[in-house]
Amino acid sequence: MIGRSGNPTLRDDTFERPEIYNGMEVMTINGTVNKAFITLIILIGSAFSTWMLYFDGYNVLPMAIGGALVGFVLALITSFNPKASPFLVPIYAIAEGMFIGAISAQYEVKTGGITLQAALLTMGVFLALLFAYKTRLIKATENFKLGVFAATGGIALVYIISIVMSFFGIRMPYLHDSTWIGIGISLVIVIVAALNLVLDFDFIENGAEQGAPKYMEWYGAFGLMVTLVWLYLEMLRLLAKLSSRD
Repeated sequence: MIGRSGNPTLRDDTFERPEIYNGMEVMTINGTVNKAFITLIILIGSAFSTWMLYFDGYNVLPMAIGGALVGFVLALITSFNPKASPFLVPIYAIAEGMFIGAISAQYEVKTGGITLQAALLTMGVFLALLFAYKTRLIKATENFKLGVFAATGGIALVYIISIVMSFFGIRMPYLHDSTWIGIGISLVIVIVAALNLVLDFDFIENGAEQGAPKYMEWYGAFGLMVTLVWLYLEMLRLLAKLSSRD
């Protein structure tokens, strides 16, 4: 499932499939940007609706759990079947929006203003890395891809172990703590999540250069949203840890 692109939803071998060279309309960078913008608007709209329901007194926990599960299933299906991305990605954005809206509202109750800070930081990091990539200050070399892939896989493994340990009432040391070590761990995770954006940019650019089919615009937008959602959530965790020390 995971290829050299680093992002588990974006694989280099996608462009090696013979059916993409059959004269169909091809993928473009501008088209992918438009699809990503549409997906982001849907996600924000869904998140805001769930946010409003939370502060109106509704129990949004089922929406958060349902959104997370549906989003995970749709992400798996889309990863293995890119042709379905034009239909599944908007639904994925709705599901993830429900999850993010509920989580963000809970963080906001604990620390007012934290969600806006996390959103602005996420957007700032996105723009900064996009500039660095376009100006070639950062290049997605094979070693760079391998390093980010290894770091991403390591973080995923740590999270899986943490979840398994929680079933037995055991807490992963430092991962969820507000100590300086815990904050340092969160900072490293934020950096790795941010670097995945560079791999997303590279994947989209390669897809456009190699003449991938039009539906891959939705697939590229999907991968970009997966990374942005992860980065935003890690920003929330980091800011929450910092705020708890004030």
